[in-house]
Amino acid sequence: MPPQPKNRSAKSLAKGANRAYKGGVPQDSDASPLIAAAAELRDAVNRLSFAPPVEFVYNPLDYAWPAHEQFLTRYGGGKKQVVFLGMNPGPFGMAQVGVPFGEVAAVRDWLQIDAPIGKPAREHPKRPIQGLQCPRSEVSGRRLWGFFAEKFGQPEAFFAGNFVVNYCPLAFLEETGRNRTPDKLPAVETRPLEAVCNEHLAKVVEIVQPEWLVAVGGFAEKKAEEVLGQAPVKIGRVLHPSPASPAANRGWAEQAEKQLREQGIWG
Repeated sequence: MPPQPKNRSAKSLAKGANRAYKGGVPQDSDASPLIAAAAELRDAVNRLSFAPPVEFVYNPLDYAWPAHEQFLTRYGGGKKQVVFLGMNPGPFGMAQVGVPFGEVAAVRDWLQIDAPIGKPAREHPKRPIQGLQCPRSEVSGRRLWGFFAEKFGQPEAFFAGNFVVNYCPLAFLEETGRNRTPDKLPAVETRPLEAVCNEHLAKVVEIVQPEWLVAVGGFAEKKAEEVLGQAPVKIGRVLHPSPASPAANRGWAEQAEKQLREQGIWG
């Protein structure tokens, strides 16, 4: 097995960024509507069932709820200009730490999330939940949060006008430990899953009232258009930072910034 990427501290990613920024998430902002919506989603997906080849289902909104609630409380309050939408948890990202695109070092060192993280009821022996002690690095999350750290310096500066959420909160594992994405599920399973995920996405947009919903990748864009086609929000898209994408491996951050500027999302 090739060596895994090391977890670089997200603090180092912000080196040289603008630290003169004095704004942030308003101290009197209330994240309780987002927390309530996430709790409803958590409970709704727990009532769903999935058949082989899915053998294990991880719901980090359940076993990592304290960390997710801390993330929402600290950064989710108030209206946002832009919401970035991902697909679902990666096995070494949100599945570990309860934060969307949750690369461990970024969540621990940059976002300063330190709430306790438990384990799912059934755990694949090849994909244990180690929380903030997970030694593996989620490349997509490292690229995404590293980009935000470079541009904004401090998380409070980013979250003053931006937020990040996943469409689906569940991670699906096959018997071998292979990750199975939601778009690979059969229709009989996707219909009830999409019903609750669609409702949650609509609620998030209603709560934070963004001007832009930026889909991270094609799956997220498709779901955003399905759910928010008639909503008063503009839908944009950036390239997904997955290392499985050859394009993303050719300077993802530079491409993402170019796309955001060309669409008029960031000035």
